[in-house]
This record gives sequence, C-alpha cells and structure tokens, in this order.
Amino acid sequence: MENIEIVKRLMNFIDNSPSVFHVVDNFEKSLMEKGYTKLSRNKKWNLKRNGKYFVSNNNSAIIAFQMGNNLKDNYFRIIGSHSDSPTFRVKPSPEIFEKNHFVKLNTEVYGGPILSTWFDRPLSLAGRVVLKSKDIFSPTIRNINIDKNLLIIPNLAIHMNREINNGYKYNKQKDTLPIIGLINEELEKENYLLNIISKEINEDINNILDFDLFLYDRQKGEFLGNNKEFFTIGKIDNLGMAHASMEALLNSEDSEFTKLVLVSDNEEVGSQTKQGAGSPFLRDTLKRIITTSGGSFEDFEIALDKSFLISADQAHSVHPNYIEKNDPTNSPLINKGPVIKVSARMNYTSDGVSSSIFSQLCNSVNIPVQYFVNRSDILGGSTIGPITTQNLNINSVDIGNPILSMHSIRELAGVKDQEYIYKAFLEFFK
Repeated sequence: MENIEIVKRLMNFIDNSPSVFHVVDNFEKSLMEKGYTKLSRNKKWNLKRNGKYFVSNNNSAIIAFQMGNNLKDNYFRIIGSHSDSPTFRVKPSPEIFEKNHFVKLNTEVYGGPILSTWFDRPLSLAGRVVLKSKDIFSPTIRNINIDKNLLIIPNLAIHMNREINNGYKYNKQKDTLPIIGLINEELEKENYLLNIISKEINEDINNILDFDLFLYDRQKGEFLGNNKEFFTIGKIDNLGMAHASMEALLNSEDSEFTKLVLVSDNEEVGSQTKQGAGSPFLRDTLKRIITTSGGSFEDFEIALDKSFLISADQAHSVHPNYIEKNDPTNSPLINKGPVIKVSARMNYTSDGVSSSIFSQLCNSVNIPVQYFVNRSDILGGSTIGPITTQNLNINSVDIGNPILSMHSIRELAGVKDQEYIYKAFLEFFK
C-alpha cells in the first residue's frame, strides 16, 4: 500500500535524523540527489528558469525551491514547517559526579516535553561539535550521533516516592538528569564527556571548542494497531510535516510559479532566532529570488500578494480517554484527513478565505478535511504561521495532521493521514 511506504520513508528519515543538524543534512543529501544546487548566502546567486536550489541557515534550517518558468510574473507557493522537537540540551561543563561513583549529565529542558515519557528508556546524544580551524570566525563544524544506548533517566522507586501516581511534579533540575556511566578511575573525571566526543569523531580533544548536543530516544519507529492503522515514533511533530513537504517538492513537476519549502528551527522555543520563523531568513530569500531574476521591490510586493503560504504543523486528534478536552463541534479524528486550525486569538493564520482555498485544494483530489478549534476555556499553542506573516504580507492557512501524545518522547499518528498530507502538498505544487 502506498500509505505504508510513505510512512516507512518518514520513519526511516526520523530514525536517521537524531538532531536538527542531521535533519537539514539529510534533506540536503536528498535535494542534491534530485539535482538541486546548494547556494551560499555570502555569494551572488545566478538563478535560472525552472532551476532547483536550496540554502541553509545555521545548519538547522533550510529553504529549498524550484524557480517557476515565468520569471517576469513570478510568485510563490510556500509550505513552512520546523525541524525541532522538545528534548533536553546538554549544558556546558555538564558532568556531575555523585558519591564518587555515578556520572550524570547536567541538562536543560528544550521546549515543552512531557517529562515523564523520557524516563526509564535508552537514550543517547546527537548534535554538532565545533572544532578549531585556521580562521577563528569560521570554525569547523562536525555533526555527531553517538549511536549506542548511552544514557538513561531512572525513576525513583515507588517505595521512596509514594506520590508518583498521584500527580507528582518533576523538578527539571533534579529529577531529569540522565546517568551516563560509572567512574572506574579518578582520572576519568577530567573531561569525561569531551573524551567520549573526541573518541566518537576521532579528533584530538584539544581541537574541540564547544558543542550543541541534545538527548534523543533510541527506540525505532513502529506500526501498530489491529490493522496497522497507526505509527509511533518521536518527532512526528513536526518532521511529519517537514518530510511530506520536502517529498512533495522533490516529486513535483515544473510550474509557472516558484515552489518553496521552508523548514525553520527553534519553533518549540518561540522562533526568535536567526534560523527561526521570526527571522528575516524567508523574507530575504524570497526578495533575493525576485531581485536576482531582474525584478524590483515593487515586483516583490506584487509577487507576495499573489502568493500563498501553508503553515504546516501537527494538530490535536480527539483523545478517546479525554473527549471533554475538545471543542464540542470541531473534533478531528486520526485517519480522517488534514486539519485546518482556527483561532479567534489568531494563534493560527487561517481565516475564511485561506481555509476555503485549502479545503477546495484537498477536495479536488478527494482528500477529506477537518477543523480544529480549541475549547474556549483552554489556551492552545501556536505555530510558525503568525510569526512568519509578521514579516510577510501573504495569504496563509494553518494546517496539520491530527495526532495523539503530542510532545511525548513517542507520538502517535495515522498512516492514512500521512498519505493524505503528502498528496495535498503535491497538489498544491501543481
């Protein structure tokens, strides 16, 4: 079945993308295999009709695009998502030695994970290492994935914490620190983690300047359900959207307009970084596409007015154990199609016009559409949509697939929905 293969490719991508840096690196490899050319922000661009290009930012965000065949009257169809998911970031000087026996790592919570789901399971570290180079302003960057069961965050036994099943509140500085090993010799204390990194990347420890390392789950993605209706894996939010949008771009045909995929970083912590949706990264790239093709500032503004943005992030399915948490008349269900997200507070960009455009797009290829609205007494989250449109005067809709266990270390999604969203994105790029 086609939907099974689509989900297999997604789970394989997630399994091989343990950090945001690996996400972008793997996207770059896929793009180059399909004939896309990597651009540098510090060099002039020479863009051609129907040309295929990509540019990255901080090695954790990426924009990929194919030029249209009508450069005099160019405009954009954009799908935006994000590369990051809730996790734990390793702090500088992270080693904590307890009783001169246990070695723990000092970490900081990144985003809003469901903390309890990170306990009592094999974890490891992935990210990037910064190394010395001849130019201090251009250090060498190496991605790293310590591909073994390296860490664990053990729960305290119920005999010592009788309240664990009665709403225990985890302390982020005390309860969630992972164990990485035991001390065999006193000499091991010095540069404990750096020695592991040095061995892993086969680099002299004195060349290591710094690192950006994050915890990740070691368990692979799996299908489940009586008829394999579901799949479960970490980072469905939001690699499920990012991967589908990139596959749709890679498999789409030439068009009169410029097709573009944005995968930004740091959505889980507010997007206010140079690689986040709140940065000028997207606007600068769009403007550069127009001006390097001979267009003016006015041509850029005209292009924006004709363009459309799909802000693609996962949505909430009705939870069968918590029906009361959903709006009484807008209750999305897994495997019933993509969800248009609406908010009177404008946490989402969807309005009557943009929602109608997306629903008609889906209806044209027999894809069902659902709506999500928060209960009026529950404050919901937001997406890159409103943040992006603060910088761009562009028509936009917020959509996503309905999932369960959002922000858990392992989320739950529907197999049919992943096929639906891929086909909807493919149609959008036609």
